[in-house]
Amino acid sequence: MKGSYLGEFEEVILLLVAKLGEDAYGLAIRTEFMEQTGRSAAIGAVHSALNRLEKKGFLDSRMGDSVGERGGRRKRIFTVTSAGKSAVKQSRELRNNLWNQIPELNWKGLDLQLLWT
Repeated sequence: MKGSYLGEFEEVILLLVAKLGEDAYGLAIRTEFMEQTGRSAAIGAVHSALNRLEKKGFLDSRMGDSVGERGGRRKRIFTVTSAGKSAVKQSRELRNNLWNQIPELNWKGLDLQLLWT
């Protein structure tokens, strides 16, 4: 496995692959990314992230069946590996640990909802 660091974009892509299941292919992942985050993403950026995640051992891919709507071209379907599940879990634990270390006093008068929007 090459590197275990997850960037924010990679983490979101990995989570979306898990969410989409059998429908986790490039264009569907991009569409879901834009719907979930309200941000745009080039299909090339999504494919680059998918390839990086596969090189790191966090994703596996296989070719799906050919479909008429794609002119007979097959979709490359992605699935999260056990290493990918572990990486997401570690990332979540790190973030939660950091949030738990912030003294409540530092947040006095600050609307925490603003931090997530």
